[in-house]
Amino acid sequence: MKFSVIIPARYGSSRFPGKPLADIGGKPMVVRVAERAARSGADEVLVATDHAGIARAVERHGYEAVMTRKSHTSGTDRIAEVAARRRYPGTRIVVNVQGDEPLIAPSLIRGVAADLARHADAAMATACHPITNARELANPNVVKVALDRAGYALYFSRAAIPWARDDFARGISRVPRGLPAYRHLGIYAYRVAFLRAFTRLAPAAIERFEALEQLRALAHGYGIHCAITRSTPHPGVDTPEDLGRILRRGRQK
Repeated sequence: MKFSVIIPARYGSSRFPGKPLADIGGKPMVVRVAERAARSGADEVLVATDHAGIARAVERHGYEAVMTRKSHTSGTDRIAEVAARRRYPGTRIVVNVQGDEPLIAPSLIRGVAADLARHADAAMATACHPITNARELANPNVVKVALDRAGYALYFSRAAIPWARDDFARGISRVPRGLPAYRHLGIYAYRVAFLRAFTRLAPAAIERFEALEQLRALAHGYGIHCAITRSTPHPGVDTPEDLGRILRRGRQK
């Protein structure tokens, strides 16, 4: 199986400006992500960015950066620009690895690519993890996904889904046994033919309100298969506080 990894890394962030360049053990965070991606077995690893400083940092550490437009509204749109410029064939699998996941497991990257290869009727593949913690289920910064019997996404939300009506009548204090609640892990695999189509899809209202780009695909009828992983999710970096936790974790090892 051949696949490419493209890491979208924009400089602007409402909660953490300049996040891709945050230092982790002497290297920018986006370079730490590229190092993980390079161990996944991908044929190539690229960083797609709108910022010359990010591109220079990536290239200084031996990885390839591609400058993209600043106007993209999602990482998927940014990746689609790179795929078009590189003239990938429609069957090529591309994995979107978020630039703020410095601890992502290389096996997860390869696993999502393989999951898409196994499901010819899926436009995208992603991953999720069972939720057992009530605080995590209630946290709007933790994206949840509801699945059908075949493992395809029914909906992604920042809200607690599925909602256990009786158990949650007085609030979310625990996750009831058997509730099929899953945390979405922010990694995607696509075929290039779908990426071409995605750029022509009108943004959906649910995508705008939830601020979740994958809802555009669901709103237009495209299937997203979710591989369920039992391993503990790697922590991402959304805020400076998240970065502090990762740095402390590294010092403790």
